[in-house]
Amino acid sequence: MIRIEDVTKLYPGGHDALRGLTLRVDTGEMVFVTGHSGAGKSTLLKLIALIERPTSGRVIVDGVNTRNITRRRIPAYRRQIGMVFQDHKLLYDRPVFDNVALPLVIAGIGHREAARKVRAALDQVSLLNKEKQFPETLSSGEQQRVGIARAIVSRPKLLIADEPTGNLDPDLSLEVMRIFRRFNEVGVTLLIASHDIALIDQLGCGRIALEKGALQIEQEEDVVSEYMERLEAEQEGGL
Repeated sequence: MIRIEDVTKLYPGGHDALRGLTLRVDTGEMVFVTGHSGAGKSTLLKLIALIERPTSGRVIVDGVNTRNITRRRIPAYRRQIGMVFQDHKLLYDRPVFDNVALPLVIAGIGHREAARKVRAALDQVSLLNKEKQFPETLSSGEQQRVGIARAIVSRPKLLIADEPTGNLDPDLSLEVMRIFRRFNEVGVTLLIASHDIALIDQLGCGRIALEKGALQIEQEEDVVSEYMERLEAEQEGGL
């Protein structure tokens, strides 16, 4: 689903957010990206979502090299990806229903079909009875679940989340991760940036550890070796 090949991302002033990063996330996996603040977690997710582009290297998502996606095609590309943010990014002057419906409205989905999909998404995050409320009347955990409902309302193949539990207490954090786990169980690929190692340990999922924009030294050799073995196996299978 995701292939990052020798990717470097430089920002003005010479700051290298990512340095020669190579990794892979297979379809149907649920993988966490860990590392201290500034390690490159958010930058990696932005490259996948085409919020940013790499300075060098290749980002391949679902078989498509993002370098070949023109600016005009970015909205269509992003409709395949659900995105969840730490600060929710909700519209506080609109009710829950309208917040979740936003991706469908942008995609031109008819009102009746959109309403059905919105209510199905809200039901999955246990907020069906909150559709007429405004975000400011909800708890932080409920607001995060609205953000998750909006991310999955279009039934994306891939869901990426940037510190989705950063502002939540441990119980709410675990509840959010269990929601993600349910999506993963029905085939959604998930890549989640998080610094909460204790929470990640409870879930037993794959982990990618970044340090100063690169894979941590203790795991870099294993990850690259595994990636090359998979690539060679694919090439042999295609012969």
